[in-house]
Amino acid sequence: MPEPDFDKRGGLLPAIAQDVHTGQVLMVAYMNREAWRHTLATGKATYWSTSRNALWVKGETSGHVQHVRELLVDCDGDAVLLRVEQVGGVACHEGYASCFFRHVEGEDWRVIAPRLEPPSAG
Repeated sequence: MPEPDFDKRGGLLPAIAQDVHTGQVLMVAYMNREAWRHTLATGKATYWSTSRNALWVKGETSGHVQHVRELLVDCDGDAVLLRVEQVGGVACHEGYASCFFRHVEGEDWRVIAPRLEPPSAG
């Protein structure tokens, strides 16, 4: 099976998670070849944590798993779009449905979504 071009960007590619039902962008993370293969094998969104330098199965500790329903690769093979079902409605570690909960107004940010849960430890 063909893979994205992980060698093109030093082994890490941006991976965008999008809600399969609403189209809302939930988060952006990174995937390496190991995360890609784990995602394919399990059907659960798996990323490479740049802060922990380790494989990260989304929701493994929080329970907010992302079940991958469609996996797309861009035309250059250097970005991945995961269309997912988000368990529990929370994708962001700060407790929001999406990591994109701030709106920029001039030089200020304004929160535009309700927090659904307290922030997680990591």
